[in-house]
Amino acid sequence: MIHKNIWIVAEHHQDIIQPVTKQLITKANQIKENKKVVVVLFQTKEQTLEQQLINYGPDEIITVCDDRLKEAPDSLIADLLSQLNHKYQPNSMLFGATVIGRSISARLQAKLLTGLTADCLDLKFEDDLLIQIKPSYGDNIMCEIVCPNNFPQMATVRPNVFIATETQSNDTKITIVDDLNFKESKRITVYEEIPLLSKSDSIANADRVIALGRGMSGEEHINKASRLAAKLGAKLGVTRPLTDLPSFSVDDQIGQSGSSIAPKLLITLGVHGAVQFTTGITKSHYIVAINNNPKAPIFDIADYGFVGDAKTFVEALLKLIQ
Repeated sequence: MIHKNIWIVAEHHQDIIQPVTKQLITKANQIKENKKVVVVLFQTKEQTLEQQLINYGPDEIITVCDDRLKEAPDSLIADLLSQLNHKYQPNSMLFGATVIGRSISARLQAKLLTGLTADCLDLKFEDDLLIQIKPSYGDNIMCEIVCPNNFPQMATVRPNVFIATETQSNDTKITIVDDLNFKESKRITVYEEIPLLSKSDSIANADRVIALGRGMSGEEHINKASRLAAKLGAKLGVTRPLTDLPSFSVDDQIGQSGSSIAPKLLITLGVHGAVQFTTGITKSHYIVAINNNPKAPIFDIADYGFVGDAKTFVEALLKLIQ
């Protein structure tokens, strides 16, 4: 059926399907109405990654298996997706707002001459129209963006804004496509592949996070917070102003223009709680807020709060867990 399916382009590293793919399948199932949720999976002949996807309930997995995909550049994946799009004509196509997802989606958008909304925080359908919701104007408002005249409607979605949920469905259809044209990329040669740990992904996927605000911006206090994070097995994140410090970058930022996180435990130190920050922490299981202002907005969403100096709190906690 033309323009009726929601496609999620699967992302995987080291034979592991990335969490954002599972999150997108769950969200697509929640909003699909009369549409089908289809995952597009590129893998080598030795891989069987579809087994990691079935439990999340996609209606179909379109699998392209070819050993040339082992070191495939993003330009090749975009070209293969273009061929699949012309063959099946989906309604919409979703990517994780990751380095790879942003790279492939932008290349594909240029090929298909359709729209692409980046870094969405929410999605919904009005009939066949995909409403793509994202922050704009300096993260001060949320915009609803649509692409009513071109298909597929395309969007990248930030990791961890949705929660992945397994289902009991075992009715997933597996479709193997083996008639695509692999175009050789003469501009790129891969000599070696070395996996790197992304700081942004570490924050996004961490079970424990300590977030620093202006009240903990001094070098001495950052060092103490780092020691506390190490003792608690937590990752260190910051609000927007602290990304200007030498110790941090945008990879460490939490919030609308940074990473959305969903840890089991989040401790905020000296964070006031502006909406640009709190939008990125709503999926946290437990939030412990420390701020010397009893009227700070962070206390409105915190599960536990301590009104007092964040620096003194850190020093006391370090003494307790020595």
